[in-house]
Amino acid sequence: MKKYIYLLTLVIVSFFTTSCGSKDDKLVADNSPAIAVKVDQVAVNNNSPFLSVSGKIQASNSAELSTRLMGYVNKVHVNVGDKVSKGQLLVSINNSDLQAKRAQVNAGITEATAAFVNAEKDYNRFENLFADNSASQKELDDMTANFQMAKARLESANQMKNEINAQFAYSNIKAPFSGIVTSKNVEEGNMANPGVPLISIETPGHFEVIAMVPETEISEIENGSSVDVLVKSINQTLKGKVTEVSISAKNTGGQYLVKIDLEKTDATILSGMFTTVQFPVERKETSELVLIPTDAIVTNGQLSGVYTVSQTNTALLRWLRLGRTYGNQVEVLSGLNADEAYIVSAEGKLFNGAKVSIQ
Repeated sequence: MKKYIYLLTLVIVSFFTTSCGSKDDKLVADNSPAIAVKVDQVAVNNNSPFLSVSGKIQASNSAELSTRLMGYVNKVHVNVGDKVSKGQLLVSINNSDLQAKRAQVNAGITEATAAFVNAEKDYNRFENLFADNSASQKELDDMTANFQMAKARLESANQMKNEINAQFAYSNIKAPFSGIVTSKNVEEGNMANPGVPLISIETPGHFEVIAMVPETEISEIENGSSVDVLVKSINQTLKGKVTEVSISAKNTGGQYLVKIDLEKTDATILSGMFTTVQFPVERKETSELVLIPTDAIVTNGQLSGVYTVSQTNTALLRWLRLGRTYGNQVEVLSGLNADEAYIVSAEGKLFNGAKVSIQ
């Protein structure tokens, strides 16, 4: 009986302790200052004036340099970021085997030249003898044939020399134009393999955008049309002009390649930056587009959401399903209605249930 009373007492004490703790916690939460926030109404667009697709910036003039030879790299003469001039030596590849072949070819040219000179003399002599009726037609024909064969052998030896000289060009990789080295994929002592890029260079200052347009929209894209290009990393919109429109998606997975030439600008843009290209295409969609700024989006892994204000003036995180991006706005497919407001900015860190004060 005493043991039972002791246990009952412990339970009652624990209950009151927990209750008091909860009341204290609620008191702390209730007394916490409200976070000042700014809200905005969801934007609705019944007919978006442009088609928006993703793209990537690249230099208009760029090259990945490789070799047709297999050999060890003797020296790499440049580093990433170096400015190079047209014809400047970039990579030297061991060419001792080519030097041996060139020596053989030179020897063959010397031999073929001597044979040609001798055959030419014989041909001229027998031609004079035949004119004086001192040589037969058969003898002249034989000398003519020997002369033609000697001439052909000399021509063959010279062409072999041209082939060797062309191969020497692949052992000394030179810059095809003036530019800047953007990547170096080989070091001294490495084995250079045919077709594998060794050095990449590009001409700075002139850029283009490569965009992939879905098959449902490609028929609306016109060559020569002006477009807006939003560079996400610097949050600037640049002007561009469509210069190429592909008519085949055979090797691009159903997406059609469109190339846009960017106008010259003082903005700091680099190759590889991602963009959003806005084509001036009239959309035929009749459904409402629910749009919110991309800056208001909260991400957690692969989830995207936005903070809203509840009826009790607390922050409420709403997970969304997003669609296409239109400039600095993104389409909300579900999770937020057209008549709702969302939090644009806050003067503190937001979380579910945080007290907020609308400014």
